[in-house]
Amino acid sequence: MNVLTTQSGLIAACLLTVSLTVSCGGSDKKQIKSGADTVATIALATGEITLPEPDTTASKTKYSEIIGWPEGRTPVAPEGFSVTRYADGFQSPRWIYQAPNGDIFIAEAATEHTLKKRAKDMVTGKAKSQQQEGSANRITLLRDANQDGKPELKTIFLTGLKQPLGMLILNNSFYVANTNGVVQYPYTPGQTRMTAKGKKILELTADGYNNHWTRNLIASPDGSKIYVSVGSASNYGEHGMEHEIRRANILEINRDGTQEKVFASGLRNPVGMDWYPGSNTLWTAVNERDGLGDELVPDYLTSVKEGGFYGWPYAYFGQNEDPRLKGVRPDLVKKTIVPDVALGSHTASLGLAFYDQKAFPNKYHNGAFIGQHGSWNHSQLVGYKVVFVPFRNGRPAGKPEDFLTGFVANQEDGKVYGRPVGVAVLRDGSLLVADDASNVIWRVAAEKK
Repeated sequence: MNVLTTQSGLIAACLLTVSLTVSCGGSDKKQIKSGADTVATIALATGEITLPEPDTTASKTKYSEIIGWPEGRTPVAPEGFSVTRYADGFQSPRWIYQAPNGDIFIAEAATEHTLKKRAKDMVTGKAKSQQQEGSANRITLLRDANQDGKPELKTIFLTGLKQPLGMLILNNSFYVANTNGVVQYPYTPGQTRMTAKGKKILELTADGYNNHWTRNLIASPDGSKIYVSVGSASNYGEHGMEHEIRRANILEINRDGTQEKVFASGLRNPVGMDWYPGSNTLWTAVNERDGLGDELVPDYLTSVKEGGFYGWPYAYFGQNEDPRLKGVRPDLVKKTIVPDVALGSHTASLGLAFYDQKAFPNKYHNGAFIGQHGSWNHSQLVGYKVVFVPFRNGRPAGKPEDFLTGFVANQEDGKVYGRPVGVAVLRDGSLLVADDASNVIWRVAAEKK
């Protein structure tokens, strides 16, 4: 029997034999055996999930074909919300950041090896999509001065970057997280173009094994520290762990890049980060591993414990050992923390923003919005939506529920209109969603009664 505990002290998972039941998270759970299959029942605050036996031969592949949004069509939000195009005409808009003065910055970047393949397919006639090629490697500024939900200004703010994602304004500095490091620029509130030369304050690996290139940034609540999310270089360490040094981590640094330390580790690809409103508790959305079947491994939302280890690559979703690394690091398997919320396997859960405003109905207050980009390692298209996780008193209070859908045009043919990724809650209470496949920023607002 293997009993695991969450950070809040709740019993979170039990792996049991057929003849044995124990109380796990307040209810009885069983391990069910059927031939060679073993089902692990995981009890979380948001409800039970079931993890099948890992199968390295069961992996499926289904890529989506981007067809773009027809005129007049938008994603679909629940009743009582409106969805409009906030801005468009970008080149792979991945991430959204609102400055203290209300300006909105959009990081435009793309996966380079995918773009190279697409360029080759264009030449050979195999391409299914006519998206722009090349990574824009820039940041665009949007300004909605009259607060009518439509920016009057759209201008290129910063160029010459290396696959940028995370952005941060802190103490008159503008920080950018490129794939190969964090750069600090002098910044004056309201400026519309960055002309100063930046200073690289943190060097990050960007070698030939750069499977997860996105780097995000967030400041500590008191502004004294910066946290940098760095995904792994591989799926499960197959290139060698020498290429994973300082990766699959959330790093902590000072504002000038000094005193780097690993804040939390074993996080395969932590991208979205946010603080639960009014607290010092950091949360992250993690894109988990592939190759173990349709239902393994669930992406997840979790609070992040300083010094905590979350399993990658040796274990997944608690102390479940990856069969491809069986017996390699049993010590780390035993240290693995169970994440708080399962978000579905292969959903590519990347964006994260807590709703810290009041414009949406009460049920959304302090809950988490998560952008699911959609993945390829599943027999069906999964993800391709924004989900919402309700919270109460700082803890998840229900299962993820669909919030912004309609991105899939045809499940059978694999056609999609777009792919949501970054999400941001604005000070006016609306939610922005970056659709990097159709090059649109969507705005979701509560309809006025």
